[in-house]
Amino acid sequence: MDDVTADAPDPGPQEMARPGFWHLPLAGRMARIATIRAAGPFPLLTIGNPLEGSDIRFHAALRYSEVTEISRRPLDFCSGRGTTNLIDLPSEALEFFGSFIAMDDPRHARQRAIVSRSFTPRALQGVLDSVERICDEVIDGMCEQGDVDFVAAFAEPFPLLVICDMMGIPRSQFETVLRATNIILGAGDPEVVGTDDVFAAMIRAGMELAALMNDLAAHRRAHPRDDLTTALVHNDLDDDMLTPEELASFFILLAVAGNDTTRNAISHGLGLLSDNPGQRRLWQEDLPGLARTAVEEIVRMASPVVFMRRTATRDAAIGGHLFREGDKVAMFYGAANRDPAVFEDPERFDIRRDPNPHVGFGGPGPHFCLGAHLARREITVAFTRLLSRLPDLEVAGEAVYLQSLGIPLVAGVKRLPARFSPAAPLSAGG
Repeated sequence: MDDVTADAPDPGPQEMARPGFWHLPLAGRMARIATIRAAGPFPLLTIGNPLEGSDIRFHAALRYSEVTEISRRPLDFCSGRGTTNLIDLPSEALEFFGSFIAMDDPRHARQRAIVSRSFTPRALQGVLDSVERICDEVIDGMCEQGDVDFVAAFAEPFPLLVICDMMGIPRSQFETVLRATNIILGAGDPEVVGTDDVFAAMIRAGMELAALMNDLAAHRRAHPRDDLTTALVHNDLDDDMLTPEELASFFILLAVAGNDTTRNAISHGLGLLSDNPGQRRLWQEDLPGLARTAVEEIVRMASPVVFMRRTATRDAAIGGHLFREGDKVAMFYGAANRDPAVFEDPERFDIRRDPNPHVGFGGPGPHFCLGAHLARREITVAFTRLLSRLPDLEVAGEAVYLQSLGIPLVAGVKRLPARFSPAAPLSAGG
């Protein structure tokens, strides 16, 4: 489903700055990026800034060595000047979307340390144990149909239900969280936002999620339960705590990024398995034995987070290129994950690839994904249960991608037709 036409013209780097480029099928898009990456380091791109009516110039880091070195040098390439997006958000947006991924130390270290106490594998054990139950619940809801939109039926609700249960969000609020997160990440898509002003719609969605979290946090202070919200608002060790504003911003980050990245890894994963039936058979013949390497290969190939931006804090050189203070550089993780200097036959989907030092969860350094352990668990459980309960599940049509205003942080799959032989739900004794 991801073919690129043989007569497509060789792309210039500026092609990556056009929104339509990110609506191409995954393999076709990555084939074009490979040509740009091979042409030379750090191409300079220009995008429009719809908030100011001006242009933004930035360098694209497309090679593995570039992405990892920038990640390791937060003093030279910071996250806290503006945002990690290419377009700096105004102050009213940063109230909701200015989480610690867009901060530098010491603010970043303080907030991440507070949250990480509740994000260790041991602290998350109850959540990790519930992932399989939630996965089976979602499969039960679709398994008798035979033909589904895989995104709506499984990839979308599964990771968000895990996050809502982890935070203690009641199921009655699930549709509210789903709608608000879709608006924030699909703000450039008229089908998601409608005719509303995009920026205003994002602010309203952020306000809605912040209000929900503030109400829940107030309730948990008075009525603690065994969930992450309770852990974040109760302090038995005299440690520092998140302010209400910081807690709301963290929840928005978790609900939006933690949901959408896993959603798209699972969606792309089904596409990769459908396009590579030999790899699919290998995994089905040894589901537990190949799960670790198969999941890492899905994350490498899918690279659901398209990029993160950094800003040069001073003149600094990488690979012979001199950045000046204030220069913007975007680390494109999918391009780095298919760099032939690091990955043998990088366009080949190989579920036994090992080692697999991909940067699908970010490069080394202080901003490596805090939720990587949970995401790996979700993807592992998703395909273990799907491939065992619906063994002939496959893609049945072209993927439809979210429309974006510019280069998306996450190139989301909006719809993905799938088919399988109907099966009985476990709740009916199947």
